[in-house]
Amino acid sequence: MLGFYNFSVVVTYIGLASAVFGMTQACNGNHKVAIVCLILCGVCDMFDGKIARAMKRSEDAQKFGIQIDSLCDLVCFGVFPAILGYSFGADGVFGNICLVVYVLGAVIRLAFFNVMEEKRQKETNECRTEYQGLPVTSAAVIFPLIFLLSENDKVSFCTIWEITMLFVSFLFILDFKVKKPDKAAICIFLILAIIVTGRILFLL
Repeated sequence: MLGFYNFSVVVTYIGLASAVFGMTQACNGNHKVAIVCLILCGVCDMFDGKIARAMKRSEDAQKFGIQIDSLCDLVCFGVFPAILGYSFGADGVFGNICLVVYVLGAVIRLAFFNVMEEKRQKETNECRTEYQGLPVTSAAVIFPLIFLLSENDKVSFCTIWEITMLFVSFLFILDFKVKKPDKAAICIFLILAIIVTGRILFLL
């Protein structure tokens, strides 16, 4: 079979499968299930890189990992939130502009990251300590919180989602430094993910 297969790649694929399933649920109106799927995408992305760095891989396997991770991130944190937005009613001129700009921002951010990460790995073996621009994976935190805090306000919820997509898309491509999450931040995200998931499932 084509490709390079190890446990880190499998975790990445689980995140992708969750995104695809989540998009089908969003289209069917099962928004709470879709949001939980987005959170799961974030959890998978959090660990696939750590697992990959702990493994001994060939140069080709490392390059494959970078490409497959970014491609899956585009689906999970670029296309998936846009599909969610559309399923919430993001339509019309403004809504479609927000959808297009958001996905375009994610594409530019990920393509730039690929180029710079490959260059960085040729220059050093040290782990990355900061990012340029807002990582697209932040969508796994931002949009579930928006959903949880605003979903009851049916009148303005779609508008809030659209504006959030527009704002986040610009943060993807703005040149500013974002510190890479440390162990404490990861623990906070996991606790937050459990709380938000439990709250959403409780509302089902």
